[in-house]
Amino acid sequence: MKTNCTALSIALSFVSALTVCAQENPEVAPRAISVNTGPNDVARFLAGMPLPENSSLAPLTRDPAWQAHAAFFEEQFSKVNLRQLQKLQGWQATYLPESAQPKPVVFYMFSGPDFLYVDQFFPRAAVYVLCGKEALGPPPDPLRIANLSGALGNLENAMKSSLNTTYFITQDMKVDLHAQNLNGVLPILYTCIARADKSITNVSFGSLNSGGVFEETAPGRKGGSTPGVRIRYTDKQSGSAQTLYYFTTDISDGGIKATPGFLKFCQRLGTGASFLKSPSYLLFESGFATIRNFILEHSNMIVQDDSGIPLAYFDPNKWNLRFFGVYLGPIDMFKQHYQPRLRELYQQSNPPPLDFGFGYRWNYKEANLSVATRK
Repeated sequence: MKTNCTALSIALSFVSALTVCAQENPEVAPRAISVNTGPNDVARFLAGMPLPENSSLAPLTRDPAWQAHAAFFEEQFSKVNLRQLQKLQGWQATYLPESAQPKPVVFYMFSGPDFLYVDQFFPRAAVYVLCGKEALGPPPDPLRIANLSGALGNLENAMKSSLNTTYFITQDMKVDLHAQNLNGVLPILYTCIARADKSITNVSFGSLNSGGVFEETAPGRKGGSTPGVRIRYTDKQSGSAQTLYYFTTDISDGGIKATPGFLKFCQRLGTGASFLKSPSYLLFESGFATIRNFILEHSNMIVQDDSGIPLAYFDPNKWNLRFFGVYLGPIDMFKQHYQPRLRELYQQSNPPPLDFGFGYRWNYKEANLSVATRK
């Protein structure tokens, strides 16, 4: 259903379909993080970044397997920074500086673990809400990993497609149900947060009850029907405290009806901005009307590619639309969702080009991006 994430503060795209699926694979009961091993040290370890000498994980950084992993991620994230992020930052400063202003909340539906892109486009949000069908996986504990090389390789494989293109590919999210094999979205979220120059201060596991309240539970304990995690962190450049939520949930109409807690949680957060990247054109389908309407009603700004909300749902009396890049139509897998009117608007408006890939069009010469702003 989806695919996506990437590097450093990035613009990589997520086909909301990495299905390390809780529905298809029973999630391993999470284990508590080892004493004296804070989540920020774990995140930096997974991201292949230096650790304090007094960290309980510091001895593991002398393992050749970790050193090879660190070299791999350093190379890959450096390439992503040059190819994507630096160009995206320049584009943003010219064409979308308002997205860098403080936001109370940013909703990223169908995100999977693609934190870096939403952080890049909306760096000063107080709260980010991400969701997908992908399971969290157990809290990563490097001290309990028997095969460090295999586990780190598992993480690299899960992120490889998003680092090389602009989105995750479902089958790359290897689901190995042996404990501590770094499966699920949590190790990826940790890696992306660390590589985006954040410092994790607190991680709370829990679930949403039917009223939309996040209730903390001990890792591995059963809670409500919508499991999730709350990650609090500090942005090192600004010093701002920010919060990221990720929930494993089905946001089809049927899924929301069966487990209404997620939408109620989002409604409690009020109006903010929304981000949509490579959501498999699901918002074109009749079975996703509830979440589509929520995004339109609770957003003052929506940044997306053509696989987000169809043009026909933007009332011109309520929304201003700006286009960037080129519209070539969907990739072959989704060619039934071609939008003739969108092609006309691109031809008429001669939009500014993009010099970074976005969504399914990871080649910047083929990419498109639109910004909808409420009037």
